[in-house]
Amino acid sequence: MAEGGSQDQSPVSGVAGRYATALFELASESGAVDAVSADLATFDAMIAESADLQRLVGSPAFTAQEQVSAVTALTAKAGITGLAANFIGLVASKRRLFALPGMIRAYRARVAEAKGIVSAQVTLAEEPSAAQLKDIAATLKQVAGKDVDVSVKVDPAIIGGLVVKMGSRMVDASLKTKLNSIRLAMKEVG
Repeated sequence: MAEGGSQDQSPVSGVAGRYATALFELASESGAVDAVSADLATFDAMIAESADLQRLVGSPAFTAQEQVSAVTALTAKAGITGLAANFIGLVASKRRLFALPGMIRAYRARVAEAKGIVSAQVTLAEEPSAAQLKDIAATLKQVAGKDVDVSVKVDPAIIGGLVVKMGSRMVDASLKTKLNSIRLAMKEVG
Protein backbone atom coordinates (compact mmCIF):
# COMPACT_ATOMS: atom_id res chain seq x y z
CA MET A 1 0.00 0.00 0.00
CA ALA A 2 1.12 3.51 -0.75
CA GLU A 3 1.89 5.98 2.00
CA GLY A 4 -0.90 8.25 3.27
CA GLY A 5 -0.22 11.30 1.05
CA SER A 6 0.09 9.49 -2.26
CA GLN A 7 -2.81 7.19 -1.42
CA ASP A 8 -5.05 10.22 -0.90
CA GLN A 9 -4.05 11.77 -4.22
CA SER A 10 -4.05 8.69 -6.45
CA PRO A 11 -7.83 8.17 -6.70
CA VAL A 12 -8.37 11.85 -7.49
CA SER A 13 -5.61 12.03 -10.08
CA GLY A 14 -6.73 8.69 -11.55
CA VAL A 15 -10.31 9.88 -11.80
CA ALA A 16 -9.18 13.28 -13.09
CA GLY A 17 -7.01 11.67 -15.75
CA ARG A 18 -9.76 9.33 -16.97
CA TYR A 19 -12.38 12.06 -17.17
CA ALA A 20 -9.93 14.47 -18.86
CA THR A 21 -8.88 11.87 -21.43
CA ALA A 22 -12.50 11.04 -22.26
CA LEU A 23 -13.31 14.74 -22.66
CA PHE A 24 -10.22 15.31 -24.80
CA GLU A 25 -11.18 12.44 -27.11
CA LEU A 26 -14.73 13.78 -27.49
CA ALA A 27 -13.44 17.31 -28.09
CA SER A 28 -10.93 16.03 -30.67
CA GLU A 29 -13.63 14.10 -32.54
CA SER A 30 -15.83 17.18 -32.74
CA GLY A 31 -13.01 19.66 -33.43
CA ALA A 32 -13.70 21.55 -30.21
CA VAL A 33 -10.43 21.11 -28.28
CA ASP A 34 -9.67 24.84 -28.07
CA ALA A 35 -13.29 25.85 -27.36
CA VAL A 36 -13.48 23.33 -24.51
CA SER A 37 -10.11 24.59 -23.20
CA ALA A 38 -11.41 28.16 -23.15
CA ASP A 39 -14.66 27.18 -21.42
CA LEU A 40 -12.86 25.10 -18.79
CA ALA A 41 -10.43 27.97 -18.16
CA THR A 42 -13.40 30.28 -17.63
CA PHE A 43 -14.98 27.90 -15.11
CA ASP A 44 -11.62 27.34 -13.37
CA ALA A 45 -11.24 31.12 -12.99
CA MET A 46 -14.78 31.29 -11.59
CA ILE A 47 -13.83 28.70 -8.95
CA ALA A 48 -10.67 30.62 -8.04
CA GLU A 49 -12.60 33.88 -7.62
CA SER A 50 -15.61 32.63 -5.64
CA ALA A 51 -15.51 31.25 -2.11
CA ASP A 52 -19.13 30.10 -2.52
CA LEU A 53 -18.25 28.12 -5.65
CA GLN A 54 -15.21 26.65 -3.89
CA ARG A 55 -17.54 25.45 -1.11
CA LEU A 56 -19.95 23.97 -3.66
CA VAL A 57 -17.12 22.15 -5.43
CA GLY A 58 -15.38 20.92 -2.29
CA SER A 59 -18.19 20.19 0.15
CA PRO A 60 -19.86 16.77 0.34
CA ALA A 61 -22.82 18.44 2.10
CA PHE A 62 -24.50 19.36 -1.19
CA THR A 63 -26.55 16.73 -3.00
CA ALA A 64 -25.76 15.82 -6.59
CA GLN A 65 -28.97 17.55 -7.68
CA GLU A 66 -28.02 20.76 -5.85
CA GLN A 67 -24.57 20.69 -7.47
CA VAL A 68 -25.99 20.00 -10.95
CA SER A 69 -28.54 22.83 -10.59
CA ALA A 70 -25.90 25.27 -9.39
CA VAL A 71 -23.28 24.47 -12.05
CA THR A 72 -25.93 24.46 -14.79
CA ALA A 73 -26.98 27.98 -13.80
CA LEU A 74 -23.36 29.14 -13.49
CA THR A 75 -22.24 27.72 -16.84
CA ALA A 76 -25.26 29.26 -18.58
CA LYS A 77 -24.57 32.65 -16.97
CA ALA A 78 -20.88 32.46 -18.00
CA GLY A 79 -21.75 31.50 -21.58
CA ILE A 80 -20.17 28.05 -21.23
CA THR A 81 -21.98 25.71 -23.61
CA GLY A 82 -21.58 22.48 -25.53
CA LEU A 83 -19.14 19.81 -24.41
CA ALA A 84 -17.66 21.79 -21.52
CA ALA A 85 -21.08 22.57 -20.01
CA ASN A 86 -22.21 18.96 -20.47
CA PHE A 87 -18.95 17.73 -18.95
CA ILE A 88 -19.23 19.96 -15.87
CA GLY A 89 -22.85 18.86 -15.41
CA LEU A 90 -21.88 15.19 -15.74
CA VAL A 91 -19.08 15.57 -13.19
CA ALA A 92 -21.56 17.17 -10.76
CA SER A 93 -24.14 14.44 -11.32
CA LYS A 94 -21.53 11.75 -10.58
CA ARG A 95 -20.58 13.49 -7.28
CA ARG A 96 -17.07 14.15 -8.61
CA LEU A 97 -17.19 17.94 -8.53
CA PHE A 98 -14.40 17.94 -5.89
CA ALA A 99 -12.08 16.53 -8.58
CA LEU A 100 -13.03 19.09 -11.27
CA PRO A 101 -9.99 21.38 -10.77
CA GLY A 102 -7.73 18.34 -11.20
CA MET A 103 -9.71 17.28 -14.28
CA ILE A 104 -9.24 20.74 -15.78
CA ARG A 105 -5.47 20.58 -15.13
CA ALA A 106 -5.33 17.07 -16.62
CA TYR A 107 -7.26 18.24 -19.70
CA ARG A 108 -4.85 21.15 -20.18
CA ALA A 109 -1.92 18.76 -19.88
CA ARG A 110 -3.51 16.41 -22.45
CA VAL A 111 -4.03 19.32 -24.89
CA ALA A 112 -0.46 20.54 -24.37
CA GLU A 113 0.90 17.03 -24.95
CA ALA A 114 -1.11 16.65 -28.17
CA LYS A 115 0.12 20.02 -29.43
CA GLY A 116 3.73 19.37 -28.41
CA ILE A 117 3.67 22.15 -25.84
CA VAL A 118 5.67 21.91 -22.62
CA SER A 119 3.99 23.12 -19.44
CA ALA A 120 5.86 25.24 -16.94
CA GLN A 121 4.81 26.66 -13.60
CA VAL A 122 6.55 29.86 -12.60
CA THR A 123 6.26 31.03 -9.00
CA LEU A 124 6.99 34.69 -8.31
CA ALA A 125 6.71 36.92 -5.24
CA GLU A 126 4.29 39.23 -7.05
CA GLU A 127 2.17 39.27 -10.20
CA PRO A 128 4.46 39.83 -13.22
CA SER A 129 3.87 42.52 -15.82
CA ALA A 130 2.94 41.47 -19.36
CA ALA A 131 6.50 42.29 -20.49
CA GLN A 132 8.06 40.18 -17.71
CA LEU A 133 5.76 37.27 -18.52
CA LYS A 134 6.67 37.54 -22.22
CA ASP A 135 10.40 37.49 -21.35
CA ILE A 136 9.96 34.47 -19.08
CA ALA A 137 7.98 32.59 -21.76
CA ALA A 138 10.59 33.42 -24.43
CA THR A 139 13.45 32.23 -22.19
CA LEU A 140 11.66 28.99 -21.32
CA LYS A 141 10.90 28.40 -25.01
CA GLN A 142 14.63 28.68 -25.77
CA VAL A 143 15.48 26.23 -22.98
CA ALA A 144 12.79 23.71 -23.95
CA GLY A 145 13.24 24.06 -27.70
CA LYS A 146 9.46 24.15 -28.17
CA ASP A 147 6.42 26.20 -27.17
CA VAL A 148 5.85 26.51 -23.45
CA ASP A 149 2.51 26.98 -21.70
CA VAL A 150 3.37 29.13 -18.69
CA SER A 151 1.14 29.19 -15.63
CA VAL A 152 1.97 31.75 -12.97
CA LYS A 153 1.63 31.27 -9.24
CA VAL A 154 2.14 34.16 -6.85
CA ASP A 155 3.77 33.34 -3.50
CA PRO A 156 4.99 36.36 -1.49
CA ALA A 157 6.91 33.98 0.81
CA ILE A 158 9.68 33.58 -1.79
CA ILE A 159 10.43 37.32 -1.25
CA GLY A 160 11.92 37.79 -4.74
CA GLY A 161 13.34 35.92 -7.71
CA LEU A 162 11.43 32.96 -9.11
CA VAL A 163 10.94 29.21 -9.03
CA VAL A 164 10.38 27.40 -12.34
CA LYS A 165 9.03 23.86 -12.66
CA MET A 166 9.10 22.46 -16.19
CA GLY A 167 8.37 18.76 -16.49
CA SER A 168 10.62 17.01 -13.97
CA ARG A 169 13.08 19.91 -13.91
CA MET A 170 13.00 22.62 -11.25
CA VAL A 171 15.07 25.77 -10.98
CA ASP A 172 14.83 27.64 -7.69
CA ALA A 173 16.26 31.13 -8.04
CA SER A 174 14.19 32.59 -5.24
CA LEU A 175 15.63 35.05 -2.77
CA LYS A 176 14.28 32.95 0.12
CA THR A 177 16.33 29.91 -1.01
CA LYS A 178 19.46 32.03 -1.49
CA LEU A 179 19.06 33.55 1.99
CA ASN A 180 18.57 30.09 3.51
CA SER A 181 21.77 28.90 1.78
CA ILE A 182 23.71 31.86 3.16
CA ARG A 183 22.23 31.25 6.63
CA LEU A 184 23.26 27.58 6.47
CA ALA A 185 26.77 28.44 5.29
CA MET A 186 27.16 30.94 8.14
CA LYS A 187 26.09 28.31 10.68
CA GLU A 188 28.73 25.90 9.34
CA VAL A 189 31.46 28.55 9.59
CA GLY A 190 30.51 29.55 13.16
